Amino acid sequence: MRRGLVHVLAWTLATGAAVTLSWWGVHTVMAGTAYDPPRALPLTAGEASSTAQKSGPLPSPSTSPSPSSTPPPTAPSPTSPRPSRTPTTPAPSKSGPSGTVKSYDTDGGRVVLDLTETYATLVSATPATGWSVQVWKTESWIRVDFASGAQRVSVFCTWHDGPPRVDVQTF
Repeated sequence: MRRGLVHVLAWTLATGAAVTLSWWGVHTVMAGTAYDPPRALPLTAGEASSTAQKSGPLPSPSTSPSPSSTPPPTAPSPTSPRPSRTPTTPAPSKSGPSGTVKSYDTDGGRVVLDLTETYATLVSATPATGWSVQVWKTESWIRVDFASGAQRVSVFCTWHDGPPRVDVQTF
């Protein structure tokens, strides 16, 4: 009886130590993966009401991590661009200390960029319901692709030869 009790006690201590060590290791690794939450952009009352009337409830934001390999941006040839089904115009924007924040609404989702005179920064890329998003970034351009089945919408922002320029393509 005493021998069985010693075995149970030894097993309990070993299991407790293993669980504690595993929890500590996972906790340490996961604590290092924390990221800054997305920045919220201020809206005036007029912008908020016009946005709500146009689009209804917004989908929950989700973005894919950037792929490790960076493919070059591709666009249709200049002689045969395919126009978007819906006109894409920048939403009203606010100027901040870093630049001008502009939003581009497409069939596939919304891209928000912080544009300065010499470069651009991606603020957010939010896919529409039923669409996925993929983002590529380099020193001189940003590409955001929205996909749903065979449909594709790409938002290109380039600034390698001047101020940032945004181009939206629907495929």
